[in-house]
Amino acid sequence: MSDRIGAPGSGISRREFIAATGGTSVAALAGCTAPAEQGSSVTNTTPSQQASQSNLPTTSPPEVVDATEQGNQVTLKSVPAVHQAHPLDSMGGPVELPRVWAFATEDGDPSVPGPIVRTEEGEDIEVTLDNTEGKRPHTLHFHGTQKAWKDDGVPTTTGIRVDPGEKHTYTIPANVPGTHVYHCHYQTHRHIDMGMYGIFRVDPEGYEPADKEYFMTVKDWDSRLNRKMAGEDVSYSPRTRSPDVFTVNGKAAPRTLHPEDGSPIIVDQGDTVRIHFVNGGYMNHPLHLHNHRFRRIEKDGGQIPEAAQHEMDITNIAPAERHTIEFEADAEPGIYLMHCHKVNHVMNGSYYPGGMLSGIVYRDAMDTDIFAQLMEYAGYEA
Repeated sequence: MSDRIGAPGSGISRREFIAATGGTSVAALAGCTAPAEQGSSVTNTTPSQQASQSNLPTTSPPEVVDATEQGNQVTLKSVPAVHQAHPLDSMGGPVELPRVWAFATEDGDPSVPGPIVRTEEGEDIEVTLDNTEGKRPHTLHFHGTQKAWKDDGVPTTTGIRVDPGEKHTYTIPANVPGTHVYHCHYQTHRHIDMGMYGIFRVDPEGYEPADKEYFMTVKDWDSRLNRKMAGEDVSYSPRTRSPDVFTVNGKAAPRTLHPEDGSPIIVDQGDTVRIHFVNGGYMNHPLHLHNHRFRRIEKDGGQIPEAAQHEMDITNIAPAERHTIEFEADAEPGIYLMHCHKVNHVMNGSYYPGGMLSGIVYRDAMDTDIFAQLMEYAGYEA
């Protein structure tokens, strides 16, 4: 796993983070539990259910897998896990999905979203779905790329599904540069909602990364499905889906601001910042940045011509869409929100704020009392 701090991408190192916070204000929070706030938690798990799930792993943040460093061969498997969107009682928590089906690499931890698979234009990658220890059929479908029929990952139209005890290798050409998604396409309505989705990034030839570059997946959840799959006596139907959990890279605020477990957008003044947004859910999410104007430079793997770009501060991203934005970190150093502007999506249960919210955090603002308080709410231990 990487020692990078912040959202997956090219953030700062943990050592740089500790240096930026002065090693005092945040370190003093080690072992603290944030104070309880008014509001209701989203899930309530009984002691017997907790005991039955004690042998399941807890998800980790998604890792970035550089396929080129692995000879363009990647293996993914599905792992039942407990997903703690926000584990503390601060700001309406705890928020937990007691059962997810998380993707993991051969040697990696299970994560929701799954590992970010990154490669370069012109390379074919072989992605093996390892279901040898699985309990239900799965497939892998990669959006955006043009591939052979047999590799499309849809069992009803290709005749290929990966049953428990089996492996199957898909050949995925990296012939469409940009940010894409992958997910299980078997009983799609249920398997994506159980956590089987991730990002596939194809860097174009001659790609020049920004000073800071981050991946951010937003997702709406109806926790009744996850609770039902964990054995809770609850009624659920996809026809009456009613989301009650909203996440950024799998976490709900304030856990989103946790430097290692969450997804703060950590910047230095003067940085050019690039964010690859992906909507892994089933609802539109208008994503808004405070105090920063940005340009949308890619959409669904298509480069947007410079003449068509304009400054904006909100981008409405539909299910499965991918928007890449770029902005200059030119504001007064501070802490500025990034959130869905459907305000009921920025809640944990009945508590506001929470949910689909993160922040742009200037390194110069980390050694402040307000940042230390946010870290306490998020549960950071130095």
